[in-house]
Amino acid sequence: MTVEQLNELLAREAEAEFLKCCGSRAWATAMTESRPFPSVESLFAKADEISASLTNEDWLEAFRAHPKIGEKKAVTAQTQQEQSWSSQEQSAMHSASTDTVARLARGNQDYEAKFGFIFIVCASGKSPDEMLAILDDRLSNDAQTELKAAAQEQQKITRLRLEKLLSQ
Repeated sequence: MTVEQLNELLAREAEAEFLKCCGSRAWATAMTESRPFPSVESLFAKADEISASLTNEDWLEAFRAHPKIGEKKAVTAQTQQEQSWSSQEQSAMHSASTDTVARLARGNQDYEAKFGFIFIVCASGKSPDEMLAILDDRLSNDAQTELKAAAQEQQKITRLRLEKLLSQ
């Protein structure tokens, strides 16, 4: 899809495409209303600008659109494309040792119990052990610091997914 094609979609179609990139309805609606984008760069800039305006609840909604690291199902329903993207992003988990998978599962439980939302990390290009180390490190954060860290990771995921959307 090109930026021009994205600009030409009906509003509900554009919002559905944006929701595949970031599960925050506020973000997807604002992106839809910001069209037309004159260029890919302007689309990315607007995505970052809108992300900076999101509330904590908007971020939490976006996080619920992701499966936990090492799992396949998100809390909210995902399209086939979102499931495929998540699977690609977490593909390194296929090579994870049984011990690492178990430690990530325990870490996910500890993280969710402490912060009230799932551990979000831009998994693309990271090994299972790297993700585990990041999880372990971020468990020492306070709630507000961690929400900001998770939001930054969500922004990275959103950018990658926008790139995927535009390359299909």
